[in-house]
Amino acid sequence: MDYTPYWNPVLEKMDREKLQRLQLLKFKRIFTWAYEHSRFHRALYDDAGIAPADIHSFEDIRRVPKVEKSMMRGIQRKDPFPYGDMLCVPLEEVTAFRQTSGSTGQPVYQADTWQDWEWWAECWSFIMWAQGYRPSDRVFLPFGYNVFVAFWAAHYAAEKIGCELVPGGVLDTQARILKIQELKATAIMATPTYILGMADTARRKMDIDPAGLGVTKVTCAGEPGASIPTTKQRMQDAWNARVYDHAGATEIGAWSYECAAQPGGMHVNEAFFLVEIEDVDSGEIIDEPCRRGKMVITALDRFAQPCIRFDSKDIIEWGEKPCACGRTFRLIKGGVIGRADDITKVKGVLLAPSAIEEVVRGIDGLGDEYEVVVDKLGDIDRIKLKVELDPGQEERAKVIETELKDQLRLKTNLSYRLEFYDYGRLPRYDVKAKRFKDLRKHL
Repeated sequence: MDYTPYWNPVLEKMDREKLQRLQLLKFKRIFTWAYEHSRFHRALYDDAGIAPADIHSFEDIRRVPKVEKSMMRGIQRKDPFPYGDMLCVPLEEVTAFRQTSGSTGQPVYQADTWQDWEWWAECWSFIMWAQGYRPSDRVFLPFGYNVFVAFWAAHYAAEKIGCELVPGGVLDTQARILKIQELKATAIMATPTYILGMADTARRKMDIDPAGLGVTKVTCAGEPGASIPTTKQRMQDAWNARVYDHAGATEIGAWSYECAAQPGGMHVNEAFFLVEIEDVDSGEIIDEPCRRGKMVITALDRFAQPCIRFDSKDIIEWGEKPCACGRTFRLIKGGVIGRADDITKVKGVLLAPSAIEEVVRGIDGLGDEYEVVVDKLGDIDRIKLKVELDPGQEERAKVIETELKDQLRLKTNLSYRLEFYDYGRLPRYDVKAKRFKDLRKHL
């Protein structure tokens, strides 16, 4: 059966001027809703001297104060318990509870109504359809179903677009691989770390070649890896499948995705989200391409606990050209590059951890796992990189070390203390990996 390449062609191919008018109308609607229904938002906006009647243009939107995760932590665990003053609906209308992973501090609780959860699934339907998912697919979800949002909405979107959904939450890694093999699943979704970890387990512990399992599509989230060319290539080679990136967050929603054209970036779902890029130092809004800043984002259709001008800390940049797929949604070049919290200066050089990942994953003979440790000796920054040699690569260790040093110097402009470990010695992660450790913050 032939299908249109667009889940919603009216929105995905909308003229840019009409799309921006739609965003402005939706922003005013969600701003008014929050102002009238949330004690937190009403106080925030009154203090800033801005009200719904003041919103007429995108310039007016930029006057609206930003919300940070620390502000959300400060108001939760109060009545209406546990969401506090940000909740915009009666507590009895909340049908879904999720919380952030807690990887950057105390988890934030997220309330959704059934309408909000349907919106989540619709956002994910855009993603999956753009990546080639169709009713003929059998989708295996290996994530642990719990209070973290992870791929919960992907589950419902898979059902919504007609895929057969296989939930593998309670299975361990080997059991998941066997179930994929048994049922001939055509697609899987997980973090890049876990996708590579599953492939490694299949090869080394089960004598199964993941490339022969028949998986054709892999959707990743939770880490930048699927937009890092060397990491993407490792995953595609391991599974003999197309690997796609996606970005989302518990308090935001599923806001960005790579399409089947794979243009070297991800579309912002601009029908449902307003994304602004802000200069980290000056706060200036960046509209031109190829200039990095941090993302400030509004979810335009989420009502129980609105996300309005949320300072995500994600570092992104606009792409230069429209995508060949025909969608008018703008692209962010290279996906999410990292978080403003993680991009730091070492020896006076601005370093993004994703640059180290690109180097490590691009060297033949190194394993998928690595760890970066930054500390100080007196007043001098030091940076250490721990890597694993693949089994059988011991004789090439010196050659690999030389290549690694050269590429790190070329790609990051820094020299490193290198530590090589036998395969399997470094930590493994099932969800979000914690490979970058800046110990200077604790000195």
